[in-house]
Amino acid sequence: MSRAEELRLIESTTHDRVTVVTINRPDKRNALNIAVCDGIRAAVGKAVADGARALVLTGAGSSFCSGADFGEVYTGDFRASLYGMLRSIVDVPVPVVAAVNGPAIGGGTQLALAADLRVAAPGAVFAVPTAKLGLAVDPWTIRRLAALAGEGRARQVLLACEEISAEEALACGLAERAGDLDTALAWAAQMADLAPLTVAYNKHVLNSLTEPAVDEGELHRAFEACWTSEDLAEGRRARDEKRKPVFHGR
Repeated sequence: MSRAEELRLIESTTHDRVTVVTINRPDKRNALNIAVCDGIRAAVGKAVADGARALVLTGAGSSFCSGADFGEVYTGDFRASLYGMLRSIVDVPVPVVAAVNGPAIGGGTQLALAADLRVAAPGAVFAVPTAKLGLAVDPWTIRRLAALAGEGRARQVLLACEEISAEEALACGLAERAGDLDTALAWAAQMADLAPLTVAYNKHVLNSLTEPAVDEGELHRAFEACWTSEDLAEGRRARDEKRKPVFHGR
């Protein structure tokens, strides 16, 4: 992929003190690859450096983000880019609104979770179907989902691979408002008028609620074990062979 093609994967538009960052890969339903993850991270950093007081994340076309590009998901480099991108959104000192205009699957749900607030369009769907593939998401994602959607709903999503519709997301707290990109932009514009230091402080403390200061070595070893398991290889083979995987827990 050329540098010019990489740059076109992410579009940034400025609306006064709000920057809209759009994944522009509609032919792939805005799937995440290394170039997209790195592009989002760069766009977020540049927007704040240029003076943005709030950000909106969305996807081009009818999908918010269909998850990881399976051409790269099994590589360590992709995971590093994915979690670096998510961390950049969590850590940026301005409010971030996800305008979830359609399906947000896997990495798409993670992207929506990284935002501070979510606006869900009628076609929005949230899902983390890692257990269907032998994959795993990091402990932060699980905690964040449980904190926002409730532990019971998070268990349904993670243990039973159930989906959350836009209506259900609004009911359980995973999404805060119904609407489209214009709704998200108007909300972000309101926040851009607020005191930046206070907003940054409030965001920092709120984020700390899902990041307890404990030794998480055991959790991360279990996370890495999923990515080196025979089940992961089976999930990959089954997907390539278009069949149901048979997992053995090793």
